[in-house]
Amino acid sequence: MRERALLRVGELAERAGVAVSALHYYESRGLIRAERNAGNQRRYPREMLRRVAFIRSAQQLGISLDEIAEALTELPAQRTPTKADWARLSRGWRQRIELRIEQLLQLRDQLDQCIGCGCLSLQHCRIHNANDALGRQGAGPRRWLR
Repeated sequence: MRERALLRVGELAERAGVAVSALHYYESRGLIRAERNAGNQRRYPREMLRRVAFIRSAQQLGISLDEIAEALTELPAQRTPTKADWARLSRGWRQRIELRIEQLLQLRDQLDQCIGCGCLSLQHCRIHNANDALGRQGAGPRRWLR
């Protein structure tokens, strides 16, 4: 009877919409857990479905697996995240998400200036950096990063 309450790895993967290899990776990172049956096969409690949904939702927001793992450690005994947990944990990510939205909007609004002309005009291009003047300000795309 207990065996039926657990999901095989393929069942969890199908229900969660992820590859089996992703579940194995999540498990190796301590994000989800499996039990082993008498034949040493993985069996996942049904609550891992919600946990995988939590992980995937956070990843889609641009949250790294390290940050997700850190957030999940705040839950006692690998408990499944609830709606209240998601609200609490995601509050800390809100500022990063807002910054990312701002950067994406900036990229969207300025990208056609380069692609539209096709020549990356040095008079209008936001990427142009004569004599690497922006290199003194730090690494990366300085004009895109604020």
